[in-house]
Amino acid sequence: MSRGRSDSAGKLRIIGGSLRGSKLTIADAPGLRPTPDRVRETLFNWLMPVIDGARCLDLFAGTGALGIEALSRGAAWVDFVEQEAKLARVLRENLLRLKQDRCAVQVANAMSHLAATPAAAYDIAFVDPPFTADLWSAATQALETNGWLRASAWIYLEMPIVATPQVPEAWLQHRESTAGAVRYALYRRISASAKL
Repeated sequence: MSRGRSDSAGKLRIIGGSLRGSKLTIADAPGLRPTPDRVRETLFNWLMPVIDGARCLDLFAGTGALGIEALSRGAAWVDFVEQEAKLARVLRENLLRLKQDRCAVQVANAMSHLAATPAAAYDIAFVDPPFTADLWSAATQALETNGWLRASAWIYLEMPIVATPQVPEAWLQHRESTAGAVRYALYRRISASAKL
């Protein structure tokens, strides 16, 4: 959930899984840009074979819609990382109201967070930084080099259509699509032992 334009406070709905139809409160925050329903639906169709039981990381979480959608569809755990205290508070309130306890919300700068050593690696990472910050390449390199990803992890990137992030060599693009001025892509991390 990046910040690319200003949206007023409102509601966002979960589109699939056990929480389907549930509404998320959206904080009134400058530049908050929720991932559109259509994009989330496509992404989770792509992830359907691997989401059940997955350990997920929602970086630059914003409303947390991506991570909550993952929980709704059977993810075992989601760690949300959000720098803005107000957004993190609203995210916690949404999770509490939806009775979600397989998750944690951390108020932290995502890049500082990635500089640390993770307690455990993730199966899926959602990377949707503020469009004006140009953090895709730095975030993906930190995920790769600091031990945040399991050998065959999946990584989702959401970016402006003109962005050309440099992703690690070990990542293969699985799917890509566009929606208006947004490009989104799903990558698969291939471990060295899996390469032919």
